[in-house]
Amino acid sequence: MFQKRQLRIIYLVILIITIVLIYKSFTQHKVNDDEVEQTSGGDALLKPSAPVYVVVYYEALCPDSKNFVLHQLLPAYERAPELMDIEFVPFGKASWTTKSDGSLEFECQHGPIECEANTIHACVVEAVREPRTRLDMVACMIKNNIMPRDIFYRCAKDHGVEIESIKKCYDSPHGAELLKVHGEATHALRPAVTFIPTVTLDGAQYVQKSILKDLFGNVCQVVSGRGPKPDVCK
Repeated sequence: MFQKRQLRIIYLVILIITIVLIYKSFTQHKVNDDEVEQTSGGDALLKPSAPVYVVVYYEALCPDSKNFVLHQLLPAYERAPELMDIEFVPFGKASWTTKSDGSLEFECQHGPIECEANTIHACVVEAVREPRTRLDMVACMIKNNIMPRDIFYRCAKDHGVEIESIKKCYDSPHGAELLKVHGEATHALRPAVTFIPTVTLDGAQYVQKSILKDLFGNVCQVVSGRGPKPDVCK
Protein backbone atom coordinates (compact mmCIF):
# COMPACT_ATOMS: atom_id res chain seq x y z
CA MET A 1 0.00 0.00 0.00
CA PHE A 2 2.85 2.33 0.94
CA GLN A 3 4.65 1.54 -2.35
CA LYS A 4 1.52 2.31 -4.35
CA ARG A 5 1.23 5.67 -2.57
CA GLN A 6 4.88 6.41 -3.40
CA LEU A 7 4.31 5.56 -7.07
CA ARG A 8 1.30 7.85 -7.20
CA ILE A 9 3.34 10.68 -5.72
CA ILE A 10 6.14 10.04 -8.23
CA TYR A 11 3.65 9.97 -11.13
CA LEU A 12 2.11 13.20 -9.88
CA VAL A 13 5.50 14.90 -9.67
CA ILE A 14 6.39 13.71 -13.18
CA LEU A 15 3.05 15.01 -14.47
CA ILE A 16 3.59 18.43 -12.87
CA ILE A 17 7.14 18.65 -14.26
CA THR A 18 5.86 17.68 -17.73
CA ILE A 19 3.14 20.36 -17.59
CA VAL A 20 5.66 23.00 -16.49
CA LEU A 21 8.07 22.07 -19.31
CA ILE A 22 5.30 22.20 -21.90
CA TYR A 23 4.18 25.61 -20.60
CA LYS A 24 7.74 26.99 -20.69
CA SER A 25 8.24 25.67 -24.20
CA PHE A 26 5.05 27.34 -25.39
CA THR A 27 5.86 30.72 -23.83
CA GLN A 28 9.45 30.63 -25.14
CA HIS A 29 8.22 30.07 -28.70
CA LYS A 30 5.81 32.98 -28.33
CA VAL A 31 8.59 35.33 -27.17
CA ASN A 32 10.82 34.26 -30.06
CA ASP A 33 8.03 34.85 -32.57
CA ASP A 34 7.40 38.31 -31.14
CA GLU A 35 11.11 39.13 -31.41
CA VAL A 36 11.18 38.07 -35.05
CA GLU A 37 8.18 40.25 -35.80
CA GLN A 38 9.73 43.25 -34.05
CA THR A 39 13.05 42.77 -35.84
CA SER A 40 11.52 42.45 -39.27
CA GLY A 41 9.12 45.30 -38.64
CA GLY A 42 11.84 47.65 -37.40
CA ASP A 43 14.21 47.20 -40.33
CA ALA A 44 12.91 50.15 -42.33
CA LEU A 45 15.86 50.18 -44.73
CA LEU A 46 14.64 46.95 -46.31
CA LYS A 47 11.23 48.40 -47.12
CA PRO A 48 10.83 49.43 -50.78
CA SER A 49 9.24 52.71 -49.70
CA ALA A 50 12.21 53.78 -47.52
CA PRO A 51 14.50 56.44 -49.01
CA VAL A 52 18.08 55.58 -49.90
CA TYR A 53 20.53 57.15 -47.44
CA VAL A 54 22.87 59.15 -49.68
CA VAL A 55 26.01 60.47 -47.97
CA VAL A 56 28.22 62.85 -49.95
CA TYR A 57 31.86 63.18 -48.83
CA TYR A 58 33.08 66.32 -50.59
CA GLU A 59 35.20 69.48 -50.57
CA ALA A 60 33.88 73.01 -50.95
CA LEU A 61 36.37 74.06 -53.65
CA CYS A 62 36.63 70.73 -55.46
CA PRO A 63 35.52 70.97 -59.12
CA ASP A 64 34.38 67.33 -59.14
CA SER A 65 32.34 67.90 -55.97
CA LYS A 66 30.77 70.97 -57.55
CA ASN A 67 29.93 69.06 -60.71
CA PHE A 68 28.35 66.19 -58.76
CA VAL A 69 26.22 68.39 -56.51
CA LEU A 70 24.96 70.61 -59.33
CA HIS A 71 24.58 68.08 -62.14
CA GLN A 72 23.80 64.80 -60.36
CA LEU A 73 22.60 65.30 -56.78
CA LEU A 74 20.35 68.33 -57.27
CA PRO A 75 18.62 67.04 -60.44
CA ALA A 76 18.15 63.56 -58.94
CA TYR A 77 16.56 65.00 -55.80
CA GLU A 78 14.31 67.30 -57.83
CA ARG A 79 13.20 64.31 -59.88
CA ALA A 80 12.36 62.04 -56.94
CA PRO A 81 12.87 63.56 -53.45
CA GLU A 82 11.00 60.66 -51.87
CA LEU A 83 13.77 58.25 -52.93
CA MET A 84 16.63 60.01 -51.13
CA ASP A 85 17.69 61.06 -47.65
CA ILE A 86 20.82 63.16 -48.20
CA GLU A 87 23.62 63.90 -45.75
CA PHE A 88 26.70 66.03 -46.41
CA VAL A 89 30.24 65.51 -45.08
CA PRO A 90 32.44 68.48 -46.06
CA PHE A 91 36.10 67.54 -45.53
CA GLY A 92 37.60 65.54 -48.39
CA LYS A 93 41.35 65.05 -48.40
CA ALA A 94 42.03 67.52 -45.64
CA SER A 95 43.95 66.86 -42.42
CA TRP A 96 44.22 68.44 -38.99
CA THR A 97 46.56 68.81 -36.05
CA THR A 98 45.93 69.88 -32.47
CA LYS A 99 48.05 72.85 -31.43
CA SER A 100 49.67 73.30 -28.02
CA ASP A 101 46.80 75.52 -26.87
CA GLY A 102 44.26 72.81 -27.78
CA SER A 103 42.94 74.54 -30.90
CA LEU A 104 42.63 72.74 -34.21
CA GLU A 105 44.56 73.59 -37.35
CA PHE A 106 43.48 72.26 -40.75
CA GLU A 107 45.22 71.78 -44.06
CA CYS A 108 42.97 71.39 -47.10
CA GLN A 109 43.61 70.14 -50.61
CA HIS A 110 42.75 73.50 -52.18
CA GLY A 111 44.32 75.71 -49.52
CA PRO A 112 43.17 77.84 -46.56
CA ILE A 113 40.13 79.23 -48.35
CA GLU A 114 38.77 75.72 -48.73
CA CYS A 115 39.29 75.07 -45.01
CA GLU A 116 37.22 78.17 -44.27
CA ALA A 117 34.57 77.14 -46.79
CA ASN A 118 34.44 73.58 -45.44
CA THR A 119 33.91 74.95 -41.93
CA ILE A 120 31.05 77.16 -43.09
CA HIS A 121 29.52 74.20 -44.91
CA ALA A 122 29.83 72.10 -41.75
CA CYS A 123 27.97 74.76 -39.75
CA VAL A 124 25.26 75.05 -42.42
CA VAL A 125 24.81 71.28 -42.58
CA GLU A 126 24.37 71.16 -38.81
CA ALA A 127 22.00 74.12 -38.57
CA VAL A 128 19.76 73.58 -41.60
CA ARG A 129 17.90 70.30 -41.19
CA GLU A 130 15.08 70.82 -43.70
CA PRO A 131 16.28 68.53 -46.55
CA ARG A 132 15.48 70.71 -49.56
CA THR A 133 16.78 73.92 -47.99
CA ARG A 134 19.99 72.19 -46.88
CA LEU A 135 20.59 70.86 -50.40
CA ASP A 136 19.81 74.27 -51.91
CA MET A 137 22.28 75.95 -49.56
CA VAL A 138 25.10 73.53 -50.35
CA ALA A 139 24.39 73.79 -54.08
CA CYS A 140 24.25 77.58 -53.93
CA MET A 141 27.50 77.93 -51.97
CA ILE A 142 29.48 75.35 -53.94
CA LYS A 143 28.84 77.22 -57.20
CA ASN A 144 31.46 79.77 -56.16
CA ASN A 145 33.18 79.30 -52.79
CA ILE A 146 36.19 81.54 -53.52
CA MET A 147 34.78 84.07 -51.03
CA PRO A 148 33.11 81.69 -48.58
CA ARG A 149 31.58 84.21 -46.17
CA ASP A 150 30.15 86.43 -48.91
CA ILE A 151 28.56 83.51 -50.76
CA PHE A 152 27.14 82.15 -47.49
CA TYR A 153 25.42 85.47 -46.73
CA ARG A 154 24.03 85.67 -50.26
CA CYS A 155 22.75 82.09 -50.29
CA ALA A 156 21.28 82.34 -46.79
CA LYS A 157 19.30 85.43 -47.78
CA ASP A 158 18.14 83.80 -51.02
CA HIS A 159 16.91 80.67 -49.21
CA GLY A 160 15.57 82.24 -46.02
CA VAL A 161 18.21 80.74 -43.72
CA GLU A 162 18.95 82.40 -40.36
CA ILE A 163 22.46 83.83 -40.50
CA GLU A 164 23.62 84.77 -37.00
CA SER A 165 23.67 81.30 -35.40
CA ILE A 166 25.64 79.86 -38.33
CA LYS A 167 28.07 82.81 -38.27
CA LYS A 168 28.54 82.24 -34.54
CA CYS A 169 29.29 78.57 -35.30
CA TYR A 170 32.06 79.13 -37.84
CA ASP A 171 33.60 82.04 -35.92
CA SER A 172 33.93 79.87 -32.79
CA PRO A 173 35.82 76.67 -31.91
CA HIS A 174 32.56 74.79 -32.50
CA GLY A 175 32.99 75.15 -36.26
CA ALA A 176 36.45 73.58 -36.09
CA GLU A 177 35.14 70.76 -33.90
CA LEU A 178 32.40 70.08 -36.45
CA LEU A 179 34.94 69.95 -39.25
CA LYS A 180 37.03 67.50 -37.23
CA VAL A 181 33.96 65.27 -36.79
CA HIS A 182 33.51 65.28 -40.57
CA GLY A 183 37.18 64.43 -40.95
CA GLU A 184 36.87 61.47 -38.61
CA ALA A 185 33.83 60.23 -40.54
CA THR A 186 35.73 60.59 -43.82
CA HIS A 187 38.79 58.75 -42.51
CA ALA A 188 36.58 55.95 -41.16
CA LEU A 189 35.27 55.07 -44.63
CA ARG A 190 36.11 51.57 -45.87
CA PRO A 191 37.31 51.25 -48.55
CA ALA A 192 39.30 54.38 -47.73
CA VAL A 193 38.71 57.55 -49.73
CA THR A 194 40.84 57.83 -52.86
CA PHE A 195 38.65 60.24 -54.84
CA ILE A 196 36.53 63.24 -53.91
CA PRO A 197 33.61 63.28 -53.97
CA THR A 198 32.90 59.81 -52.61
CA VAL A 199 29.24 58.89 -52.32
CA THR A 200 27.71 56.05 -50.32
CA LEU A 201 24.23 54.61 -50.81
CA ASP A 202 22.85 53.02 -47.64
CA GLY A 203 26.43 52.85 -46.38
CA ALA A 204 27.86 51.04 -49.44
CA GLN A 205 30.20 52.58 -52.02
CA TYR A 206 29.24 50.31 -54.95
CA VAL A 207 30.90 51.43 -58.22
CA GLN A 208 31.84 55.06 -57.63
CA LYS A 209 32.33 55.93 -61.29
CA SER A 210 28.80 54.81 -62.02
CA ILE A 211 27.30 56.72 -59.07
CA LEU A 212 29.11 59.93 -59.98
CA LYS A 213 27.88 59.72 -63.58
CA ASP A 214 24.34 58.47 -62.91
CA LEU A 215 23.26 58.95 -59.31
CA PHE A 216 19.57 58.65 -60.08
CA GLY A 217 20.02 55.36 -61.92
CA ASN A 218 22.03 53.90 -59.03
CA VAL A 219 19.49 55.06 -56.45
CA CYS A 220 16.77 53.37 -58.51
CA GLN A 221 18.81 50.15 -58.57
CA VAL A 222 19.12 50.15 -54.79
CA VAL A 223 15.39 50.79 -54.29
CA SER A 224 14.43 48.22 -56.94
CA GLY A 225 16.58 45.63 -55.17
CA ARG A 226 14.15 45.78 -52.24
CA GLY A 227 10.99 45.18 -54.23
CA PRO A 228 9.01 46.47 -57.22
CA LYS A 229 10.67 49.25 -59.21
CA PRO A 230 9.12 52.66 -58.40
CA ASP A 231 7.20 54.25 -61.26
CA VAL A 232 9.61 57.21 -61.33
CA CYS A 233 12.46 54.79 -62.10
CA LYS A 234 10.72 53.11 -65.06
